[in-house]
Amino acid sequence: MVVTREYVDIPVGERSMRTFVTAPKAEGAWPGVVFYTDIFQLTESSLRWAVRLAGYGFHVAVPEIYHRVEPPDTVLGFDDAGKARGQADAESITTAEFDEDIAAAIDHLSARGEPVGASGHCTGGHLGFRAAFDARVTGTALWYPTGLHDGKLGKDTSDALQRAGEIQGELMVIFGTRDPHTPQRGRDAVSFGLNAAGTKYEWHEYDAEHAFGRDVGPRFDPEATDRAFAETVSFFRRVLR
Repeated sequence: MVVTREYVDIPVGERSMRTFVTAPKAEGAWPGVVFYTDIFQLTESSLRWAVRLAGYGFHVAVPEIYHRVEPPDTVLGFDDAGKARGQADAESITTAEFDEDIAAAIDHLSARGEPVGASGHCTGGHLGFRAAFDARVTGTALWYPTGLHDGKLGKDTSDALQRAGEIQGELMVIFGTRDPHTPQRGRDAVSFGLNAAGTKYEWHEYDAEHAFGRDVGPRFDPEATDRAFAETVSFFRRVLR
C-alpha cells in the first residue's frame, strides 16, 4: 500500500527528538511500531526498512537515537569515521537517558489509541529490548541486537537481560550465525536469560553476518533479509491486534 513520510519532533523533557514517521496513506486503525536504527541513525537504508514495514499496515516512528549529542538530521556514514563517531555518541548517553527517550516515543505512539510494538537493528535492537519493558508494548522484533549478553549499550552498563522478567509482551529475536558482535556463546547467554525469565519469544537464526538486513555494503543478504522481514510482518500482525 502507499505510505506517507514526514518528520515530527517528539518532546523529551525540554528537548525535541527528531523522528521519521511513515504510515499507510489510507484511513485505518494502524498499529504503531517504534523502530530503533543502528549507530548510523536515520540512513536511507534504515528509512527504506521502515517504509517497507509501513506498507504492510503499520504506523512506524523512527527516532534519532543520538538527538542528545548530535544536531537534528545528523546521519553518519557507513565508514570507519562514521562508526567511530556513532560509538562515541552511544558512550556519551546513559541508560537512563535512553530509557527516557524510549518512554517519550511510546507515549507518542500510544496517544493514537492503537496497539504499540517495537523493533530495532543492532544497537537499536538493544533499545527495542528495553522498550519491551513498557507494558504498553505488546510485541518486539529485534534484529541482531548487540550488547544484551554483556550489558554494553552506552555510558554505563545496561541491565536489559537481567530485567527480561519485566517483559509482558512477546519477543522475536533474529540473529545471523556469523555475527561477531553476538557470537554463539553470546546468543546462548541471551536465550538462557530469556528462558530463565519465562519470556515468551520466537528465535530465528540465519546463515548470515551481522547487519545482514542493511541493504548497502558487503554483508547484505537479500534472501535472509526477505525471510526475516516476512517473519517480522507475520509476528507483528499476530501480536499487535
